[in-house]
Amino acid sequence: MLPVAPPGGASSFPLAAVPSMRSSVPPNDHVLLALPPTAASASVLRSLRSEGISVSPISDGIGVLDAVRSRDPAMLVLDVELPGPDQSAVLAAVQQEAPHVPLIAVTTRERRSGLLGLLRGDRDDFLVRPFAVDELAARIRLRLRLGQPVENTVLRQGELTVDTEFGEVSVDGQPVSLSPTEYSLLMALLGTPGDVVAPERLAREVWSEPASANLVQVYISYLRRKIGPERIRTVRGEGYVLEA
Repeated sequence: MLPVAPPGGASSFPLAAVPSMRSSVPPNDHVLLALPPTAASASVLRSLRSEGISVSPISDGIGVLDAVRSRDPAMLVLDVELPGPDQSAVLAAVQQEAPHVPLIAVTTRERRSGLLGLLRGDRDDFLVRPFAVDELAARIRLRLRLGQPVENTVLRQGELTVDTEFGEVSVDGQPVSLSPTEYSLLMALLGTPGDVVAPERLAREVWSEPASANLVQVYISYLRRKIGPERIRTVRGEGYVLEA
């Protein structure tokens, strides 16, 4: 059953709960999905739940801030065109009152440049409409990983260390400077240590625009040069593995 509407007049999409098919996101990582009440939004909700992501919908911009206060979600996905008050102001209020909650702002291509100055570096992200649901799911997973509590922000894989709070990477105790794309690629590989990650999945998680397998391979080579070629193994025909 969907949660009841939060204070402030917010309404939920009229959908029954869809059984979770995968467990890619832990059940306590709950996402508040603030999108307009359209058939496309309802389809996004169903698809995210089928991906194993725990989602509560809200379709009225007036209730977004109240919903964040009452539910304390692990993440907020906010469409800046949502009916109600100026959602840029709502976004700023959420950042001030719930700074621990990362968010993904959904916007139009025309409003994208004006929105970028409101986002908080690695904690926030944006997505241009129209978007693919699998891209939204990939970005939700990445934001949730980056938004772990401070005591869990240092990730280690052998002699490779990543402090996600400050975006700092070191190998054998020596700092390594990565570009934003290289860092996102490393984080995508770190999310599944020891498992083969297909280039198609890396393309979805790292690039906002469609990326080819060749582009993924190029950036894998850049990353290898910086963290050590032996740390990323290629499995022919399948993808890449981050080794300890």
